[in-house]
Amino acid sequence: MAPSTGSVHPVRSLTVFAVLVAVLYALVFFTGDKSTTPKLGIDLQGGTRVTLTARTPDGSNPTPDSLRQAQEIIESRVNGLGVSGSEVVIDGDNLVITVPGDDSAQARSLGQTARLYIRPVQTSQVAAGPGAQAPAGEAPPGTEAPADAGAPDGTDAPAPQNRPFPAQDPSAPPAPAPTPTTEPAPAGTDGADTSEAADEIAAARATRQSTDPAVQQQAMATLDCSVPDPLRGNDDPALPLVACSTEGDAVYLLDPAIIDGQEIDDASAGYNPQQSRYEVSLTFKSSGSSTWATFTSQNIGRQAAFTLDSKVVSAPVIQGATPAGSATSITGSFTPEGANELANTLKYGSLPLSFASSEAETVSATLGLASLQAGLIAGLVGLILVLLYCLLYYRMLGVLTALSLVLSGVMVYAIMVLLGRYINFTLDLAGIAGLIIGIGMTADSFVVFFERIKDEMREGRSFRSAVPRGWARARRTILSGNAVSFIAAAVLYALAIGQVRGFAFTLGLTTVLDVVVVFLVTWPLVHLASRSAFWSKPRVNGLGAVQQIAKERKAAATAAAKESRV
Repeated sequence: MAPSTGSVHPVRSLTVFAVLVAVLYALVFFTGDKSTTPKLGIDLQGGTRVTLTARTPDGSNPTPDSLRQAQEIIESRVNGLGVSGSEVVIDGDNLVITVPGDDSAQARSLGQTARLYIRPVQTSQVAAGPGAQAPAGEAPPGTEAPADAGAPDGTDAPAPQNRPFPAQDPSAPPAPAPTPTTEPAPAGTDGADTSEAADEIAAARATRQSTDPAVQQQAMATLDCSVPDPLRGNDDPALPLVACSTEGDAVYLLDPAIIDGQEIDDASAGYNPQQSRYEVSLTFKSSGSSTWATFTSQNIGRQAAFTLDSKVVSAPVIQGATPAGSATSITGSFTPEGANELANTLKYGSLPLSFASSEAETVSATLGLASLQAGLIAGLVGLILVLLYCLLYYRMLGVLTALSLVLSGVMVYAIMVLLGRYINFTLDLAGIAGLIIGIGMTADSFVVFFERIKDEMREGRSFRSAVPRGWARARRTILSGNAVSFIAAAVLYALAIGQVRGFAFTLGLTTVLDVVVVFLVTWPLVHLASRSAFWSKPRVNGLGAVQQIAKERKAAATAAAKESRV
């Protein structure tokens, strides 16, 4: 039996849909960066491609297993950052990272070796290399920072706070370290390059990791922080280390490492309102946590350096003992993006190899603006033809189809903008294909519903009574079809890589929205139309031929019944 009229609330359903759309567009216009266009993928807007070449301490070629492991870790970092549409592929002894947009720094940071060590600080001084720029009032090179100083510039440490491990940064903004567009091609290209890279690493270790105090002082005086570090990620944690700060404005003499970054259990970025800056919070595994608790209790007032890939990220003063199991913070001149990138790099582990970026280039959009416009025009023409066919075949129901598809498109657009804003989802050509197929499946759901209505009317029911009965029969079919499509999209997303995942994601998204639109828009609109005297007219709703068939069937059945009685 058809559901009672009291159980149908079309206005309520339409109101729920209107509220959903209003909330989505309120988020679009009043939150985030206020961008009102979806982020485009590499094939639509171009991107940055960085080639990373492996460097091994002995100059040998990297093993295939180590390259595959590095590829998996970098892909995890990409997913952790929410960068959609990126690719990480192995090319010989190289890894090639492609990231949408023109920010090469992000692609370079993904290849960071992320070998983190915690080393006690012996002494520090202003960098003496040509790239260093000391703030005004800086202590001259060679002077040691006071024991209670929080930074190499000798500024006084602020009063202790309610956190056991605050870091003090230079009061003046640090001079940014130069970012070369190209670095010398490291190991892995040919025999000469392999030998040269091995010699560079060995020479750096002989001076910067010497146990001779005279050699250490000479290394501190001559270390140039403005040039690429040949020791990057290849320092021996069991030996002392002369290292630059990440800003390139200070040089540190560090003791052997007390904790390896492998002891990190988790890392997250956040804003510290007390210090008014962003920081990265670390939690150690049991052994690392115990070591750190013991060290901090015995070295209050001393600096401890966090070194990442042979550079000092932060060198805070220990102002109190950190209990075992408590979190520890890395602070510095972090931007929100920089803090998130560092936390993500540490969270997903260190790479089994150190890498140098041997090439960075901008990838032009393969489609280009003209091709994109041509594709959108072609899609629009196809959609108009479908709508014209629906209008000719279904009349009033075709109008409702057009309205439902437009509302579905409005909802999809807002979601694409928000996904690009909050999780960096990028819409590429494969994703557009998924959207088009998903919208086509939405039209299929309308057809299923309308044909069920026509079936009911062929059995002699009026348009008004056929609508609820047709919906009762159609909704199970619609749900089953969409469930199969969603499962297929989910499996494809889990198993695929690259742009195919973008196709699967948008296909699954539009499948879910199909159910939302059909249940909250199409069914309520058709129900309201069935209650309208105007829309119930056969010449308006286009169902006159179906009603004529029902009359003929009824007349034939009546005639057959009379003949049987005779």
